[in-house]
Amino acid sequence: MIGQETELALRHPLRVALLDLLAAAGSVTANEAARRLGESSGACSFHLRQLERYGYVEPVAGAHGRARPWRLRPSAQPRQDLGPLARELEDEGYHRWLARRDTAPEHWQRDEAFSDVLHLTPAELATVADEIRAVLAPYTRREPPPTSAPVGVVARLFPLIPEADA
Repeated sequence: MIGQETELALRHPLRVALLDLLAAAGSVTANEAARRLGESSGACSFHLRQLERYGYVEPVAGAHGRARPWRLRPSAQPRQDLGPLARELEDEGYHRWLARRDTAPEHWQRDEAFSDVLHLTPAELATVADEIRAVLAPYTRREPPPTSAPVGVVARLFPLIPEADA
C-alpha cells in the first residue's frame, strides 16, 4: 500500500518521470530534464522542488544557481513505493496514446507493443531483466536528438501464478 506522503509526492506523472530520469542519468538540471522529457523547464524545476520537499531528491553538493543539477537522495528509494502508482500511470499513458494516436503526426502514429510467455528459471528472469535494462541504457543516458520525443517503455517480467482451484 502506498503511504499518504508518497501518494501526495508522486501524484503527478511528471514527478514519476523525473524520478525515473534521475535513476537512469544520475543527475540532471531542470533544463536537461525539460529537454529529455518534452516538458517546460519551469514545470521540471517546480516538480523537482516538490520532490525535494518530500525527501526524494536533493541538489548536487556544491552546485548553486539556476543551472543546479539534482540527484536522487541516497536514502530515497522511490521505486520501492511506486509499484501500484507507476502501473496506474503507465496504463493511463498507454490508454491516452490509444485514444489520441490518430491525431499524432503521421511519423509518430506507430507503436511497438508485444508480449510473450517465456519459461524461465528465477536466475534467467533476472538475466532477461538485466539484458532489457542494458539495451535501454544507451538511450536513457544520451542527449536526446532534436527530432526525438518522449516514448514510454514498459517491461514487466513476473511469474504467472496459476489460479486457485474454485
